[in-house]
Amino acid sequence: MALPTHDLASAIAFYRDVLELPFIWSNAHLAFFQLGATRLLLEVPESEAFDHPGSVLYFDVEDIEAAVPALEARGAVFEDDPHIVGDLGQVSVWMAFFRDPAGNLLALPCERPHR
Repeated sequence: MALPTHDLASAIAFYRDVLELPFIWSNAHLAFFQLGATRLLLEVPESEAFDHPGSVLYFDVEDIEAAVPALEARGAVFEDDPHIVGDLGQVSVWMAFFRDPAGNLLALPCERPHR
């Protein structure tokens, strides 16, 4: 998965320090992070053809009510409060959205048993 950024240093700091993702390596134009079995590439677009928003990146969390304030304390700014987006029968799907420094949309989904 690749996400564009125009400020690589800011993007590295956000994904490493705010989201606490494992940093692999970087050079002047790109950086890699480990997301389970997937690698995340942050890159400065080489041309206009590559300078467009990336896909929404979802970070599953066990406890959305704890994850949101923890990320906010490290500098993440959420666009909305955690809210229900779906019902899977035994569980509700909750979601909260935020952006990285380049404006890429990120989300925290959480499945919680009905109360």
